[in-house]
Amino acid sequence: MPQSMQSKKIRIIGGVWRSRLIKVIDAPGLRPTTDRVRETLFNWLGQNLDGLRCLDAFAGAGALGFEAASRRARAVTLVERDKTAFTNLRGNLSDLQSFPADAAIDLVHGDGIGFLKRQANASWDLVFLDPPFDDFAALESSVREAGRVCDGPGGGQIYIETAVGCDLKALNSLIPDWECSKEMTAGQVKALLFQLRRG
Repeated sequence: MPQSMQSKKIRIIGGVWRSRLIKVIDAPGLRPTTDRVRETLFNWLGQNLDGLRCLDAFAGAGALGFEAASRRARAVTLVERDKTAFTNLRGNLSDLQSFPADAAIDLVHGDGIGFLKRQANASWDLVFLDPPFDDFAALESSVREAGRVCDGPGGGQIYIETAVGCDLKALNSLIPDWECSKEMTAGQVKALLFQLRRG
């Protein structure tokens, strides 16, 4: 593995951990959300996630979940199945907690889809989904489950990061009670924010 890949780091953009660095390892399917996309996402969500229950189902290095925790989410759970990536995730949290955030942060070594299936209906306010781009079955299953478990006082939100060629209409058909409220393309990445329809 090239040394440059071993030591790659990305920064937390906002909140109490602003400018802190987290380590990204080179692992199959691991593709951290870029600064540009994260900045846009948290402009969509609002800079303060005060009180929200957030789930990062394919955490990787933890960029999305840690960003949420930095921005005052009440609880954040990060799920990662790869053993090496999970070890790195745990190390990143340990480094960040030298200046603790208020959020209750839970790391889970396991499968994101399996974790979603075990959750009660309406148990999360915001779900981040960023499965490997070449695993459409994982995307499809996780989107369906997120639509079931995600809700909130002002309507649940699901963030999906996928390949640019993904069919938005097909994706929306998996969660017909939701609508895509925000969309952006950055290189080979399509970023989508879905809102739960009310009434």
